[in-house]
Amino acid sequence: MARPDELVFAPLGGVGEIGMNLSIYGLGNRHQRAWLAVDLGVSFGDEEHLPGIDLIMPDISFLEKERKNLMGLVLTHAHEDHFGAIIDLWPKLQCPIYATQFSAALFEAKCAAERNQPKIPVTVVPSGGRIDVGPFNVEFIPVAHSIPEAHALAIHTEAGTVLHTGDWKIDPTPTLGSPTDEKRLRELGEEGVLALIGDSTNAVRDGRSPSEAEVAKTIIELVKAAKGRVAVTTFASNVARIKAVADAAKAADREVVVVGRAMERVVQVARETGYLDGVQNFRSPEVYGHLPQDKVLALCTGSQGEPRAALARIANDDHPEITLNRGDSVIFSSRTIPGNEKAVGSIINNLVLQGVEIITDRDHLVHVSGHPRRDELRDMIAWTKPQLLIPVHGEALHLHEHAKLARAAGVPRVLVCRNGDLVKLGPGDPGIVGEVPSGRLYKDGTILEDSKSRAVVERRRMAFSGCAFVAIAMTEQGELADDPEVDLVGIPEKNKAGEAFDELVFDAVVSTIEGLPKPRRRDPDALGESVRRAVRAVINEHWGKKPPCLVHVLTV
Repeated sequence: MARPDELVFAPLGGVGEIGMNLSIYGLGNRHQRAWLAVDLGVSFGDEEHLPGIDLIMPDISFLEKERKNLMGLVLTHAHEDHFGAIIDLWPKLQCPIYATQFSAALFEAKCAAERNQPKIPVTVVPSGGRIDVGPFNVEFIPVAHSIPEAHALAIHTEAGTVLHTGDWKIDPTPTLGSPTDEKRLRELGEEGVLALIGDSTNAVRDGRSPSEAEVAKTIIELVKAAKGRVAVTTFASNVARIKAVADAAKAADREVVVVGRAMERVVQVARETGYLDGVQNFRSPEVYGHLPQDKVLALCTGSQGEPRAALARIANDDHPEITLNRGDSVIFSSRTIPGNEKAVGSIINNLVLQGVEIITDRDHLVHVSGHPRRDELRDMIAWTKPQLLIPVHGEALHLHEHAKLARAAGVPRVLVCRNGDLVKLGPGDPGIVGEVPSGRLYKDGTILEDSKSRAVVERRRMAFSGCAFVAIAMTEQGELADDPEVDLVGIPEKNKAGEAFDELVFDAVVSTIEGLPKPRRRDPDALGESVRRAVRAVINEHWGKKPPCLVHVLTV
Protein backbone atom coordinates (compact mmCIF):
# COMPACT_ATOMS: atom_id res chain seq x y z
CA MET A 1 0.00 0.00 0.00
CA ALA A 2 1.32 3.49 -0.91
CA ARG A 3 2.44 5.53 2.07
CA PRO A 4 0.52 8.79 2.56
CA ASP A 5 2.36 12.00 1.79
CA GLU A 6 4.17 13.68 4.69
CA LEU A 7 3.32 17.24 5.71
CA VAL A 8 6.40 19.20 6.82
CA PHE A 9 7.02 22.73 8.08
CA ALA A 10 10.18 24.85 8.11
CA PRO A 11 10.58 28.43 9.35
CA LEU A 12 13.13 30.37 7.28
CA GLY A 13 12.66 33.55 9.36
CA GLY A 14 10.63 34.77 12.33
CA VAL A 15 11.57 32.05 14.86
CA GLY A 16 13.97 33.09 17.62
CA GLU A 17 13.39 36.67 16.49
CA ILE A 18 10.53 39.13 15.93
CA GLY A 19 10.44 40.14 12.27
CA MET A 20 11.57 38.72 8.91
CA ASN A 21 8.74 36.17 8.80
CA LEU A 22 8.87 33.38 6.22
CA SER A 23 7.37 29.93 6.77
CA ILE A 24 7.18 27.09 4.27
CA TYR A 25 4.98 23.99 4.22
CA GLY A 26 5.82 20.92 2.16
CA LEU A 27 3.65 17.99 1.08
CA GLY A 28 5.12 14.84 -0.44
CA ASN A 29 8.09 12.59 0.31
CA ARG A 30 11.82 13.16 0.75
CA HIS A 31 12.41 13.02 -3.00
CA GLN A 32 9.58 15.24 -4.21
CA ARG A 33 7.56 17.84 -2.32
CA ALA A 34 5.15 20.61 -3.28
CA TRP A 35 5.87 23.77 -1.25
CA LEU A 36 3.68 26.61 0.01
CA ALA A 37 5.30 29.80 1.35
CA VAL A 38 3.56 31.97 3.96
CA ASP A 39 4.67 35.63 4.26
CA LEU A 40 7.97 37.14 3.14
CA GLY A 41 9.00 39.91 5.52
CA VAL A 42 11.90 42.06 6.66
CA SER A 43 13.46 43.18 9.88
CA PHE A 44 15.30 46.46 10.23
CA GLY A 45 19.04 47.16 10.44
CA ASP A 46 20.72 48.33 13.62
CA GLU A 47 23.26 51.12 12.96
CA GLU A 48 25.41 50.02 15.88
CA HIS A 49 25.91 46.43 14.69
CA LEU A 50 25.09 46.76 10.98
CA PRO A 51 26.14 50.25 9.87
CA GLY A 52 24.58 51.23 6.55
CA ILE A 53 22.23 48.24 6.38
CA ASP A 54 18.61 49.32 5.76
CA LEU A 55 16.77 45.99 5.82
CA ILE A 56 17.41 42.36 6.73
CA MET A 57 15.66 39.62 4.74
CA PRO A 58 15.49 35.82 4.94
CA ASP A 59 17.84 33.75 2.79
CA ILE A 60 15.61 32.10 0.16
CA SER A 61 18.28 29.95 -1.52
CA PHE A 62 16.32 26.79 -0.62
CA LEU A 63 13.15 28.10 -2.29
CA GLU A 64 15.16 29.19 -5.34
CA LYS A 65 16.34 25.58 -5.77
CA GLU A 66 12.76 24.33 -5.25
CA ARG A 67 11.26 27.03 -7.45
CA LYS A 68 9.50 24.61 -9.83
CA ASN A 69 7.82 22.96 -6.79
CA LEU A 70 6.83 26.26 -5.13
CA MET A 71 3.07 26.47 -5.61
CA GLY A 72 2.59 29.99 -4.26
CA LEU A 73 3.14 32.63 -1.60
CA VAL A 74 0.20 33.44 0.70
CA LEU A 75 0.15 36.64 2.81
CA THR A 76 -1.44 36.77 6.26
CA HIS A 77 -1.41 40.60 6.35
CA ALA A 78 0.45 43.68 5.10
CA HIS A 79 2.91 44.55 7.86
CA GLU A 80 6.52 45.04 6.72
CA ASP A 81 7.76 42.11 8.81
CA HIS A 82 5.38 39.89 6.82
CA PHE A 83 5.48 41.32 3.27
CA GLY A 84 8.35 43.83 3.14
CA ALA A 85 10.83 41.56 1.29
CA ILE A 86 8.60 40.70 -1.68
CA ILE A 87 9.76 43.50 -4.01
CA ASP A 88 13.42 42.47 -3.60
CA LEU A 89 13.05 38.69 -3.46
CA TRP A 90 10.04 37.79 -5.65
CA PRO A 91 12.02 38.12 -8.92
CA LYS A 92 14.10 35.12 -7.73
CA LEU A 93 10.92 33.05 -7.16
CA GLN A 94 8.30 34.27 -9.70
CA CYS A 95 5.55 32.32 -7.91
CA PRO A 96 1.85 33.28 -7.65
CA ILE A 97 1.01 35.57 -4.70
CA TYR A 98 -2.34 35.44 -2.86
CA ALA A 99 -3.65 38.15 -0.51
CA THR A 100 -6.91 39.83 0.48
CA GLN A 101 -7.95 43.20 -0.94
CA PHE A 102 -6.34 45.64 1.53
CA SER A 103 -3.00 43.79 1.58
CA ALA A 104 -2.96 43.62 -2.23
CA ALA A 105 -3.83 47.33 -2.55
CA LEU A 106 -1.15 48.39 -0.03
CA PHE A 107 1.41 46.23 -1.86
CA GLU A 108 0.42 47.80 -5.19
CA ALA A 109 0.86 51.30 -3.68
CA LYS A 110 4.26 50.24 -2.32
CA CYS A 111 5.34 49.05 -5.78
CA ALA A 112 4.11 52.31 -7.31
CA ALA A 113 6.37 54.29 -4.95
CA GLU A 114 9.49 52.44 -6.19
CA ARG A 115 11.79 54.25 -8.63
CA ASN A 116 11.57 51.44 -11.21
CA GLN A 117 8.02 50.31 -10.51
CA PRO A 118 8.06 46.49 -10.41
CA LYS A 119 5.23 44.48 -12.00
CA ILE A 120 4.38 41.80 -9.44
CA PRO A 121 0.92 40.25 -9.91
CA VAL A 122 -1.19 39.48 -6.82
CA THR A 123 -4.34 37.36 -6.85
CA VAL A 124 -7.00 38.88 -4.55
CA VAL A 125 -8.82 36.43 -2.27
CA PRO A 126 -11.98 37.41 -0.35
CA SER A 127 -11.74 37.53 3.45
CA GLY A 128 -13.01 34.16 4.69
CA GLY A 129 -12.37 32.66 1.24
CA ARG A 130 -10.70 29.38 0.29
CA ILE A 131 -8.26 28.74 -2.56
CA ASP A 132 -6.41 25.74 -3.94
CA VAL A 133 -2.66 26.30 -4.22
CA GLY A 134 -1.30 23.06 -5.66
CA PRO A 135 -2.22 20.28 -3.18
CA PHE A 136 -2.89 22.84 -0.41
CA ASN A 137 -6.38 24.21 0.23
CA VAL A 138 -5.86 27.52 2.07
CA GLU A 139 -8.66 29.18 4.05
CA PHE A 140 -8.39 32.84 5.13
CA ILE A 141 -9.88 33.19 8.64
CA PRO A 142 -10.32 36.81 9.86
CA VAL A 143 -8.45 37.74 13.05
CA ALA A 144 -8.18 41.05 14.90
CA HIS A 145 -4.80 42.79 14.59
CA SER A 146 -3.36 46.31 14.23
CA ILE A 147 -3.91 46.45 10.45
CA PRO A 148 -7.01 45.74 8.35
CA GLU A 149 -7.57 42.25 6.98
CA ALA A 150 -5.21 40.18 9.09
CA HIS A 151 -5.92 36.48 8.65
CA ALA A 152 -5.03 33.17 10.20
CA LEU A 153 -4.56 30.52 7.53
CA ALA A 154 -6.15 27.08 7.81
CA ILE A 155 -3.99 24.99 5.49
CA HIS A 156 -6.01 21.89 4.59
CA THR A 157 -4.13 18.88 3.20
CA GLU A 158 -4.70 15.13 2.89
CA ALA A 159 -2.24 14.72 5.81
CA GLY A 160 -4.29 17.01 8.08
CA THR A 161 -5.08 20.67 8.76
CA VAL A 162 -2.57 23.19 10.07
CA LEU A 163 -3.66 26.50 11.57
CA HIS A 164 -1.01 29.17 10.89
CA THR A 165 -2.25 32.01 13.11
CA GLY A 166 -0.20 34.89 11.67
CA ASP A 167 -0.40 37.95 13.96
CA TRP A 168 -3.64 38.09 15.93
CA LYS A 169 -5.41 39.00 19.15
CA ILE A 170 -8.91 38.70 20.54
CA ASP A 171 -10.62 42.10 20.40
CA PRO A 172 -14.40 41.87 20.84
CA THR A 173 -14.77 45.62 20.04
CA PRO A 174 -12.37 46.51 17.23
CA THR A 175 -12.96 50.04 15.95
CA LEU A 176 -12.44 48.84 12.38
CA GLY A 177 -12.59 45.51 10.56
CA SER A 178 -13.67 42.07 11.73
CA PRO A 179 -13.13 40.57 15.17
CA THR A 180 -11.32 37.23 15.41
CA ASP A 181 -13.66 34.57 13.98
CA GLU A 182 -14.17 32.47 17.11
CA LYS A 183 -17.03 30.48 15.50
CA ARG A 184 -14.91 29.26 12.58
CA LEU A 185 -11.93 28.51 14.84
CA ARG A 186 -14.14 26.40 17.12
CA GLU A 187 -15.48 24.55 14.04
CA LEU A 188 -11.91 23.80 12.97
CA GLY A 189 -11.24 22.41 16.44
CA GLU A 190 -14.19 20.04 16.03
CA GLU A 191 -13.03 19.02 12.54
CA GLY A 192 -9.52 18.36 13.86
CA VAL A 193 -6.37 20.52 13.85
CA LEU A 194 -3.14 18.60 13.33
CA ALA A 195 -0.88 21.52 14.27
CA LEU A 196 -1.17 25.10 15.54
CA ILE A 197 1.74 27.32 14.41
CA GLY A 198 1.21 30.28 16.73
CA ASP A 199 2.20 33.91 17.44
CA SER A 200 4.31 34.12 20.64
CA THR A 201 5.03 37.89 20.79
CA ASN A 202 3.15 38.53 24.05
CA ALA A 203 3.48 35.06 25.61
CA VAL A 204 5.27 36.62 28.61
CA ARG A 205 2.36 38.96 29.41
CA ASP A 206 -0.54 37.88 31.63
CA GLY A 207 -4.20 38.63 30.99
CA ARG A 208 -5.62 40.00 27.74
CA SER A 209 -4.66 42.79 25.37
CA PRO A 210 -6.99 45.78 25.86
CA SER A 211 -9.32 46.74 23.00
CA GLU A 212 -8.77 49.39 20.33
CA ALA A 213 -12.08 50.90 21.48
CA GLU A 214 -10.48 51.82 24.85
CA VAL A 215 -7.55 53.52 23.08
CA ALA A 216 -9.97 55.49 20.88
CA LYS A 217 -11.76 56.75 24.01
CA THR A 218 -8.49 57.89 25.65
CA ILE A 219 -7.33 59.71 22.51
CA ILE A 220 -10.61 61.64 22.31
CA GLU A 221 -10.21 62.76 25.94
CA LEU A 222 -6.57 63.85 25.45
CA VAL A 223 -7.19 65.75 22.19
CA LYS A 224 -10.23 67.52 23.66
CA ALA A 225 -8.19 68.59 26.71
CA ALA A 226 -5.21 69.87 24.70
CA LYS A 227 -4.70 73.63 24.53
CA GLY A 228 -2.17 74.19 21.75
CA ARG A 229 -1.29 72.22 18.65
CA VAL A 230 -1.44 68.41 18.85
CA ALA A 231 0.70 65.91 16.97
CA VAL A 232 -0.01 62.18 17.08
CA THR A 233 2.44 59.55 15.87
CA THR A 234 1.56 55.90 15.33
CA PHE A 235 2.43 52.99 13.05
CA ALA A 236 1.34 54.15 9.59
CA SER A 237 -0.35 50.79 8.89
CA ASN A 238 -2.67 51.03 11.92
CA VAL A 239 -5.79 52.24 10.10
CA ALA A 240 -8.00 51.72 13.16
CA ARG A 241 -5.74 54.12 15.08
CA ILE A 242 -5.79 56.63 12.19
CA LYS A 243 -9.61 56.51 12.32
CA ALA A 244 -9.56 56.96 16.12
CA VAL A 245 -7.32 60.03 15.75
CA ALA A 246 -9.60 61.44 13.04
CA ASP A 247 -12.66 60.93 15.28
CA ALA A 248 -10.86 62.63 18.18
CA ALA A 249 -9.94 65.60 15.96
CA LYS A 250 -13.55 65.93 14.80
CA ALA A 251 -14.82 65.83 18.40
CA ALA A 252 -12.36 68.61 19.30
CA ASP A 253 -13.12 70.65 16.16
CA ARG A 254 -9.62 70.20 14.72
CA GLU A 255 -8.44 69.59 11.15
CA VAL A 256 -6.20 66.54 10.54
CA VAL A 257 -2.98 67.22 8.64
CA VAL A 258 -1.21 64.07 7.41
CA VAL A 259 2.61 64.32 7.56
CA GLY A 260 4.88 61.63 6.05
CA ARG A 261 4.75 59.59 2.85
CA ALA A 262 4.09 56.22 4.50
CA MET A 263 1.07 57.68 6.31
CA GLU A 264 -0.21 59.35 3.12
CA ARG A 265 0.07 56.02 1.25
CA VAL A 266 -1.87 54.05 3.88
CA VAL A 267 -4.57 56.74 4.13
CA GLN A 268 -5.02 56.67 0.36
CA VAL A 269 -5.30 52.84 0.27
CA ALA A 270 -7.65 52.81 3.29
CA ARG A 271 -9.96 55.30 1.53
CA GLU A 272 -9.87 53.32 -1.73
CA THR A 273 -10.76 50.08 0.08
CA GLY A 274 -13.55 51.65 2.17
CA TYR A 275 -11.90 51.54 5.60
CA LEU A 276 -12.16 55.31 6.07
CA ASP A 277 -15.69 55.71 4.71
CA GLY A 278 -17.45 58.54 6.57
CA VAL A 279 -14.17 59.92 7.94
CA GLN A 280 -13.55 63.60 7.14
CA ASN A 281 -11.02 64.55 4.45
CA PHE A 282 -7.50 65.19 5.71
CA ARG A 283 -5.38 68.23 4.84
CA SER A 284 -1.87 68.46 3.39
CA PRO A 285 1.13 69.83 5.36
CA GLU A 286 1.13 73.21 3.52
CA VAL A 287 -2.13 74.10 5.32
CA TYR A 288 -0.71 73.47 8.80
CA GLY A 289 0.82 76.91 9.41
CA HIS A 290 -2.38 78.72 8.36
CA LEU A 291 -4.67 76.97 10.87
CA PRO A 292 -5.20 78.29 14.44
CA GLN A 293 -3.21 76.37 17.06
CA ASP A 294 -6.30 74.91 18.70
CA LYS A 295 -7.81 73.86 15.35
CA VAL A 296 -5.07 71.55 14.01
CA LEU A 297 -3.86 68.00 14.63
CA ALA A 298 -0.78 66.63 12.82
CA LEU A 299 -0.82 62.88 12.18
CA CYS A 300 2.87 61.97 11.75
CA THR A 301 5.13 59.11 10.79
CA GLY A 302 8.22 58.41 12.91
CA SER A 303 6.93 56.63 16.03
CA GLN A 304 10.06 54.41 16.01
CA GLY A 305 12.55 57.27 15.83
CA GLU A 306 13.30 56.82 12.11
CA PRO A 307 15.73 59.65 11.31
CA ARG A 308 14.12 60.66 7.98
CA ALA A 309 10.50 60.38 9.17
CA ALA A 310 8.31 63.40 9.91
CA LEU A 311 8.55 63.41 13.72
CA ALA A 312 12.37 63.30 13.83
CA ARG A 313 12.51 66.29 11.48
CA ILE A 314 9.94 68.16 13.59
CA ALA A 315 11.91 67.38 16.78
CA ASN A 316 15.10 68.65 15.10
CA ASP A 317 13.23 71.77 13.98
CA ASP A 318 14.07 71.16 10.32
CA HIS A 319 10.68 70.20 8.87
CA PRO A 320 9.71 72.64 6.09
CA GLU A 321 6.06 72.98 7.16
CA ILE A 322 5.46 71.57 10.65
CA THR A 323 6.67 73.20 13.87
CA LEU A 324 5.80 72.66 17.53
CA ASN A 325 6.21 75.15 20.38
CA ARG A 326 5.90 75.43 24.14
CA GLY A 327 2.43 74.27 25.25
CA ASP A 328 1.89 71.95 22.26
CA SER A 329 1.44 68.18 22.78
CA VAL A 330 2.78 65.04 21.08
CA ILE A 331 0.98 61.73 21.64
CA PHE A 332 3.06 58.60 20.99
CA SER A 333 0.24 56.18 20.12
CA SER A 334 2.67 53.29 19.71
CA ARG A 335 5.13 51.16 21.62
CA THR A 336 8.86 51.38 21.04
CA ILE A 337 10.13 48.26 19.30
CA PRO A 338 13.18 46.82 21.14
CA GLY A 339 16.32 48.30 19.60
CA ASN A 340 14.71 51.67 18.83
CA GLU A 341 14.79 53.05 22.40
CA LYS A 342 17.75 55.37 21.82
CA ALA A 343 16.32 56.91 18.65
CA VAL A 344 12.86 57.44 20.20
CA GLY A 345 14.42 58.79 23.42
CA SER A 346 16.42 61.33 21.42
CA ILE A 347 13.25 62.63 19.70
CA ILE A 348 11.39 62.85 23.01
CA ASN A 349 14.27 64.78 24.62
CA ASN A 350 14.46 67.24 21.73
CA LEU A 351 10.71 67.87 21.93
CA VAL A 352 10.86 68.33 25.72
CA LEU A 353 13.62 70.93 25.25
CA GLN A 354 11.22 72.81 22.95
CA GLY A 355 8.64 72.87 25.77
CA VAL A 356 6.36 70.26 24.17
CA GLU A 357 4.29 67.99 26.42
CA ILE A 358 4.88 64.28 25.72
CA ILE A 359 2.17 61.65 26.22
CA THR A 360 3.09 57.95 25.92
CA ASP A 361 1.61 54.57 26.87
CA ARG A 362 3.52 54.86 30.16
CA ASP A 363 1.00 57.41 31.47
CA HIS A 364 -2.15 56.91 29.33
CA LEU A 365 -3.82 54.07 27.40
CA VAL A 366 -2.81 55.47 24.01
CA HIS A 367 -1.59 52.17 22.52
CA VAL A 368 -2.49 48.49 22.69
CA SER A 369 -0.64 45.58 21.19
CA GLY A 370 -1.99 43.67 18.20
CA HIS A 371 -0.74 40.38 19.67
CA PRO A 372 -2.35 37.91 22.12
CA ARG A 373 -1.47 37.77 25.80
CA ARG A 374 -1.54 34.54 27.81
CA ASP A 375 -5.32 34.25 28.36
CA GLU A 376 -5.90 34.76 24.62
CA LEU A 377 -3.33 32.05 23.81
CA ARG A 378 -5.24 29.71 26.14
CA ASP A 379 -8.50 30.55 24.33
CA MET A 380 -6.99 29.75 20.92
CA ILE A 381 -5.79 26.37 22.23
CA ALA A 382 -9.20 25.62 23.77
CA TRP A 383 -11.04 26.54 20.55
CA THR A 384 -8.82 24.68 18.09
CA LYS A 385 -7.69 21.67 20.23
CA PRO A 386 -4.45 21.12 18.30
CA GLN A 387 -2.61 17.78 18.49
CA LEU A 388 0.68 19.69 18.16
CA LEU A 389 1.68 23.31 18.92
CA ILE A 390 4.79 25.02 17.53
CA PRO A 391 5.49 28.52 18.88
CA VAL A 392 6.78 31.03 16.29
CA HIS A 393 7.05 34.85 15.95
CA GLY A 394 9.13 35.49 19.04
CA GLU A 395 12.56 35.47 20.63
CA ALA A 396 13.79 32.48 22.66
CA LEU A 397 12.01 33.62 25.87
CA HIS A 398 8.67 34.15 24.08
CA LEU A 399 8.84 30.72 22.40
CA HIS A 400 9.75 29.03 25.70
CA GLU A 401 6.86 30.68 27.59
CA HIS A 402 4.33 29.87 24.83
CA ALA A 403 5.48 26.23 24.84
CA LYS A 404 5.21 26.03 28.64
CA LEU A 405 1.70 27.52 28.51
CA ALA A 406 0.65 25.05 25.80
CA ARG A 407 1.87 22.06 27.82
CA ALA A 408 -0.01 23.33 30.90
CA ALA A 409 -3.14 23.76 28.73
CA GLY A 410 -3.01 20.07 27.82
CA VAL A 411 -1.73 20.19 24.22
CA PRO A 412 -0.54 16.58 23.57
CA ARG A 413 2.64 17.59 21.72
CA VAL A 414 4.64 20.82 21.89
CA LEU A 415 7.74 21.38 19.78
CA VAL A 416 10.13 24.35 19.84
CA CYS A 417 12.21 24.72 16.68
CA ARG A 418 14.65 27.19 15.11
CA ASN A 419 14.96 28.83 11.71
CA GLY A 420 16.04 26.17 9.22
CA ASP A 421 14.64 23.17 11.13
CA LEU A 422 12.54 20.84 8.96
CA VAL A 423 9.67 19.60 11.11
CA LYS A 424 7.50 16.61 10.22
CA LEU A 425 3.92 17.47 11.27
CA GLY A 426 2.26 14.20 10.20
CA PRO A 427 1.16 11.55 9.70
CA GLY A 428 2.68 9.75 12.66
CA ASP A 429 4.86 11.20 15.37
CA PRO A 430 5.93 14.81 14.79
CA GLY A 431 9.56 15.86 15.16
CA ILE A 432 12.54 17.64 13.63
CA VAL A 433 13.62 15.42 10.71
CA GLY A 434 16.23 17.57 8.98
CA GLU A 435 17.48 21.01 8.14
CA VAL A 436 17.08 23.37 5.18
CA PRO A 437 19.42 26.26 4.33
CA SER A 438 18.46 29.44 6.18
CA GLY A 439 20.14 32.71 7.01
CA ARG A 440 19.99 36.43 6.34
CA LEU A 441 20.36 38.78 3.42
CA TYR A 442 21.25 42.43 3.96
CA LYS A 443 19.78 45.25 1.86
CA ASP A 444 22.77 47.56 1.48
CA GLY A 445 21.59 50.58 -0.53
CA THR A 446 20.30 48.97 -3.73
CA ILE A 447 22.38 45.77 -3.33
CA LEU A 448 21.46 42.51 -1.61
CA GLU A 449 24.42 41.13 0.35
CA ASP A 450 24.98 37.80 2.06
CA SER A 451 25.28 38.15 5.86
CA LYS A 452 28.95 37.04 5.61
CA SER A 453 29.59 39.84 3.11
CA ARG A 454 33.06 41.35 3.45
CA ALA A 455 31.64 44.86 3.07
CA VAL A 456 29.38 44.48 6.13
CA VAL A 457 32.08 42.86 8.29
CA GLU A 458 34.69 45.48 7.36
CA ARG A 459 32.29 48.37 7.87
CA ARG A 460 31.52 47.12 11.37
CA ARG A 461 35.26 46.94 12.14
CA MET A 462 35.83 50.40 10.67
CA ALA A 463 32.98 51.82 12.77
CA PHE A 464 34.72 50.43 15.87
CA SER A 465 38.35 51.27 15.14
CA GLY A 466 38.70 53.47 12.03
CA CYS A 467 40.94 52.59 9.12
CA ALA A 468 44.56 53.18 8.03
CA PHE A 469 45.46 53.78 4.35
CA VAL A 470 49.08 53.50 3.16
CA ALA A 471 50.34 54.15 -0.38
CA ILE A 472 53.90 53.09 -1.31
CA ALA A 473 55.78 53.75 -4.58
CA MET A 474 58.70 51.30 -5.20
CA THR A 475 61.31 51.11 -7.97
CA GLU A 476 61.84 47.86 -9.86
CA GLN A 477 65.09 47.48 -7.88
CA GLY A 478 63.08 47.36 -4.61
CA GLU A 479 63.87 50.88 -3.36
CA LEU A 480 61.39 53.54 -2.16
CA ALA A 481 60.72 55.92 -5.07
CA ASP A 482 59.21 58.53 -2.73
CA ASP A 483 58.02 58.96 0.83
CA PRO A 484 55.08 56.65 1.69
CA GLU A 485 51.70 58.37 2.06
CA VAL A 486 49.73 57.68 5.23
CA ASP A 487 46.05 58.58 5.78
CA LEU A 488 44.34 57.68 9.06
CA VAL A 489 40.54 57.82 9.24
CA GLY A 490 38.66 57.60 12.57
CA ILE A 491 41.92 57.14 14.52
CA PRO A 492 43.01 59.57 17.29
CA GLU A 493 45.50 62.25 16.22
CA LYS A 494 47.92 61.64 19.13
CA ASN A 495 48.76 58.89 21.62
CA LYS A 496 48.83 59.35 25.41
CA ALA A 497 52.36 60.75 25.24
CA GLY A 498 51.26 63.37 22.71
CA GLU A 499 53.06 61.74 19.74
CA ALA A 500 51.30 62.10 16.38
CA PHE A 501 49.81 58.80 15.14
CA ASP A 502 50.52 59.54 11.47
CA GLU A 503 54.25 60.02 12.29
CA LEU A 504 54.35 56.78 14.31
CA VAL A 505 52.73 54.92 11.41
CA PHE A 506 55.01 56.60 8.83
CA ASP A 507 58.11 55.53 10.79
CA ALA A 508 56.77 51.96 11.11
CA VAL A 509 56.16 51.78 7.34
CA VAL A 510 59.65 53.03 6.43
CA SER A 511 61.48 50.84 8.98
CA THR A 512 59.48 47.77 7.89
CA ILE A 513 60.39 48.33 4.21
CA GLU A 514 64.05 48.97 5.01
CA GLY A 515 64.19 45.82 7.16
CA LEU A 516 62.95 43.53 4.39
CA PRO A 517 65.33 41.63 2.07
CA LYS A 518 65.38 42.88 -1.55
CA PRO A 519 63.36 39.94 -3.03
CA ARG A 520 60.44 40.62 -0.63
CA ARG A 521 60.55 44.35 -1.39
CA ARG A 522 60.17 43.53 -5.12
CA ASP A 523 57.06 41.37 -4.40
CA PRO A 524 54.11 43.83 -4.02
CA ASP A 525 51.91 41.28 -2.20
CA ALA A 526 54.58 40.28 0.32
CA LEU A 527 55.58 43.92 0.87
CA GLY A 528 51.97 45.03 1.34
CA GLU A 529 51.26 42.26 3.88
CA SER A 530 54.39 43.07 5.92
CA VAL A 531 53.49 46.78 6.02
CA ARG A 532 49.85 46.00 6.90
CA ARG A 533 50.91 43.88 9.89
CA ALA A 534 53.42 46.50 11.08
CA VAL A 535 50.88 49.35 10.88
CA ARG A 536 48.24 47.42 12.82
CA ALA A 537 50.82 46.43 15.43
CA VAL A 538 52.10 49.98 16.04
CA ILE A 539 48.56 51.41 16.29
CA ASN A 540 47.57 48.61 18.67
CA GLU A 541 50.67 49.28 20.82
CA HIS A 542 49.76 52.97 21.26
CA TRP A 543 45.92 52.78 21.22
CA GLY A 544 44.84 49.25 22.14
CA LYS A 545 42.85 48.75 18.91
CA LYS A 546 43.73 47.10 15.59
CA PRO A 547 42.03 48.98 12.74
CA PRO A 548 41.76 47.55 9.22
CA CYS A 549 44.74 48.69 7.12
CA LEU A 550 44.71 49.00 3.34
CA VAL A 551 48.14 49.11 1.65
CA HIS A 552 48.53 50.10 -2.00
CA VAL A 553 51.91 49.25 -3.57
CA LEU A 554 52.81 50.89 -6.88
CA THR A 555 55.91 49.87 -8.87
CA VAL A 556 57.44 52.72 -10.92
